[in-house]
Amino acid sequence: MKRKNILTTLMTIIITALVTFTVTALWQYGKIENKEASGEEVIGKALSEDALTSKLKQIRQKIDNSFVGEVNDDTLKEYAVKGFVAGLDDDYSQYFTKEEMKKYTEDTLGSYVGIGIYMSKDKEKNTIKVHRVIEDSPAQKSGVKDNDVIKKVEDKEITADDFDNIANMIEGKAGTKVKIVFDRDGEEITKDITREKIVIKSVQSKMIDNNIGYIYISTFDGDVSKEFKESYDKLLNEGMKSLVIDMRNNGGGVAKEAVEIGDYFSEKGKNLLIEEDKNKKEEITKADRDKEITMKTAVLVNENSASASEILAAILKENADNATVVGKKTFGKGVIQTLYRLSDGSGLKITTNKYYTPNHNNIDKEGVIPDIETEKYDFNGELKKDEDIQLNKAIDTLNN
Repeated sequence: MKRKNILTTLMTIIITALVTFTVTALWQYGKIENKEASGEEVIGKALSEDALTSKLKQIRQKIDNSFVGEVNDDTLKEYAVKGFVAGLDDDYSQYFTKEEMKKYTEDTLGSYVGIGIYMSKDKEKNTIKVHRVIEDSPAQKSGVKDNDVIKKVEDKEITADDFDNIANMIEGKAGTKVKIVFDRDGEEITKDITREKIVIKSVQSKMIDNNIGYIYISTFDGDVSKEFKESYDKLLNEGMKSLVIDMRNNGGGVAKEAVEIGDYFSEKGKNLLIEEDKNKKEEITKADRDKEITMKTAVLVNENSASASEILAAILKENADNATVVGKKTFGKGVIQTLYRLSDGSGLKITTNKYYTPNHNNIDKEGVIPDIETEKYDFNGELKKDEDIQLNKAIDTLNN
């Protein structure tokens, strides 16, 4: 195959987690940089191998001679590449068509047209459920709730096998409607939801007891570090004396955003993130500003806190003597992917690195252990102080 230059390469620490208890949830985001690379050349060389070429020719001949139905050459080629990358047997490596790549990068940057839900799949139950409903989204306004199971989209039965395609089924042009049937505790609920442009606001804040500020980070998409600092300054002006940062159920996001927030809590020159490549070569990101946030801080995490949220939790645990991590051990996702944009607009995401905490502790499959462990609490993004045992433990920690 003739070599082609890649127009743009996105270097991404993809923060992908597969929850292995009852739900398999997929989180995929990270650090974005521009960098020259030859991702398309790698695929090209592999596909030009004689044995593979010969087998593909045999298969194509059988299709041409025997297949009853229409054949789309472009679709065959795309699926050939998808299958090739799937052969890596890596949960985090994936080939994106041009359309999929466009959607993927739009989502990572924090806006898209849809109904405003995050989804996860349960392999054991063979279902897809609503992981989280975005605030003020069409889904929330229509009464969709966290943990609703998606049964049908436009009369098509949905199973976990549809996970890679369901976003395309639900998204569409702004102003159009999509019909979705949900299962909620055994009851079928049908919703006709109007699609809108969704701007993801990942940070919410408020004042709670005794001048304690509360900042909830639901994901690290978009300009989260900027949103965090704006929320922090606002609470400070309202009289905040101590702070709760809530990252429960935060499945990750752009790792750079987590590192930026960690920088506010770290002394200049301290390690923030350690990345290790295939050849064991390390790249260390260090704090580049003097420590700005010195007030007493409690950090809430749970078993669904993954990837970028684990990076921030580890930074605060190991660098900040004013921060205490409270909750349950985090998920444990510490491998890095690089996302290449190929010359035709398609994309290739492959696992390329591991990352470690500032003190060089491993996170992958181990997670971050809280300073103070609590009982499990089913947090759904809604603050219920009267019953939230983890939040109350964080408040007790700040008050004591």
